[in-house]
Amino acid sequence: MAIHELYAYIHIKNPVDAIAFYISVFGATEKFRLTEPSGRIGHAELVFGSTILMISGEYPELGITGPVPGAPVAMTLHLHVDDCDAVIARALKAGATLEMAAADHFYGERSGSFRDPFGHRWSVGHSIEEMAPEEMQRRYTEIMNSPSS
Repeated sequence: MAIHELYAYIHIKNPVDAIAFYISVFGATEKFRLTEPSGRIGHAELVFGSTILMISGEYPELGITGPVPGAPVAMTLHLHVDDCDAVIARALKAGATLEMAAADHFYGERSGSFRDPFGHRWSVGHSIEEMAPEEMQRRYTEIMNSPSS
């Protein structure tokens, strides 16, 4: 079996507003959407650089619901950008809630995180230092073995 691609597929209570948010904040482009006569979005695809994010509205009758804003979530979408501070600022201005301010991290990335107004958690970062996984592990081990951890 060959795997060709992996797509994140998120479900949102209000996908029309979410699509507008993702286009405005991230500069994503809409590839297409399939809309039911009732207006419910059955499927949409947004292009983030070379990656597709799939989106649908909620289908509670099928057990498909979006996250509840403010409630715990089971996953995070990570977006690697040129300037995470600028993206986070745009997101907050557009109604996102800051979870972690941008900071430089031991693994060579400056990143921060926020919850979008639709309940999804986003981590946004940019590279500040290239390093081998062995160096990341060395630094991680050092941090975990420090007295303050």
